[in-house]
Amino acid sequence: MKNTALTHIHESLGAKMLPFAGYNMPILYEGVNAEHETVRNAVGVFDVSHMGEFLLTGPNALALIQKVTSNDASTLTIGRAQYSCLPNNDGGIVDDLIVYKMKDEQYLLVVNASNIDKDWDWISAHNDLGVEMKNLSDDYSLLAIQGPKAVEAMQSLTSKDLSAIPYYHFEVGDFAGIENVIISATGYTGSGGFEIYCKNSEVEQIWNKVFEAGAAFGIKPIGLAARDTLRLEMGFCLYGNDINDTTSPIEAGLGWITKFTKEFTNSENLKKQKEAGVTKKLVAFEMQERAVPRHDYEIVDASGNVIGIVTSGTMSPSINKGIGMGYVTTEHSALDSEIYIRIRKNHVPAKVVKPPFYKK
Repeated sequence: MKNTALTHIHESLGAKMLPFAGYNMPILYEGVNAEHETVRNAVGVFDVSHMGEFLLTGPNALALIQKVTSNDASTLTIGRAQYSCLPNNDGGIVDDLIVYKMKDEQYLLVVNASNIDKDWDWISAHNDLGVEMKNLSDDYSLLAIQGPKAVEAMQSLTSKDLSAIPYYHFEVGDFAGIENVIISATGYTGSGGFEIYCKNSEVEQIWNKVFEAGAAFGIKPIGLAARDTLRLEMGFCLYGNDINDTTSPIEAGLGWITKFTKEFTNSENLKKQKEAGVTKKLVAFEMQERAVPRHDYEIVDASGNVIGIVTSGTMSPSINKGIGMGYVTTEHSALDSEIYIRIRKNHVPAKVVKPPFYKK
């Protein structure tokens, strides 16, 4: 099992460590609800250095990205990032990822930790264009500094104007005494903030200075358990739960990152699927009684017929309700549809809602 460059710090802080995607990762510090509230109301820091980073360089770098991703990366300018996915040949998704345009002819792809090898092999297999590919995953660390006080708390650490970096844009500059750090206005919490990419040898200095600068703002370290509740409250998909090799981006509600203005892997079939309609859809739902939906619970109709399955579920710390996402047959996917979650022998009522669950 791999460690991040900060594993010893998490252990010294008393974090509950568990294996995640082949890494020894901090899951909890003081508790999910408390950590969740810190990010919603102040500022918290996640070590997400297990994520993968690939650097693609050369005159055909964009052409390769256009070929393997569903979104249209030709719209990116230097300093902008884009959420996208890697479709497979069977209608499913290899992974979801973020594409950063670093320079002309140079892009950084950030992929899920559990899929680093799979994604590398997939993109490499399509690289008949002579694009130079570097896997930087083992050399780089990633901190997600998230929450409404992130800008104010971190401004003293950089000469860049953090408040001037729009969502899904980034700057490369000084941060916490280190040069050439990627400061990206991204994150998977819905509470604003930044993701900081740096070398493994630099991350401990950055971590320490981040906590010094954030002390007056109530900054705390946050584990992956709260990252999951935060992303679910926003209705953000988690690879392995809500999307995988067998779920199509159209079924998953990711039509907005599936652009048929270009050809890409399996684009012809996905276009037909979009035009003809799908038989199942990923929906968000709220429990109508006090109950917690869990991954793989069956979803049934009023007569008890199985119509789908829960992909993600939790008790929302922000709205104090059971919330979840799951695939249901299309006829049960309309807003306000009444569905039921089979919890042990009970069929507990739930209602299809429009995400996000958490509204600022």
